[in-house]
Amino acid sequence: MNTRPVPPGPRPLSAAVASAIATLIALTALSAVTILFQSRGAPLAELAVAERACAQHAYLSEREACMRDRIAAERGDRVARR
Repeated sequence: MNTRPVPPGPRPLSAAVASAIATLIALTALSAVTILFQSRGAPLAELAVAERACAQHAYLSEREACMRDRIAAERGDRVARR
């Protein structure tokens, strides 16, 4: 016969609190990543329009430069040139 005492399992209240804290942390991290992408990246619609407009370029570097110029022109940004 086993004489070792069985430790009590986690209490329901502590499990619920831990679950709520984990959910809060996950939502905070997800919203932070979403805000970073929205504040620094170009919206997907702008990228799609620029990609279609620059499709005639054969080389990837030319296509990317064309896309950057096109997006900057749509946004009204001034790009310094040499």
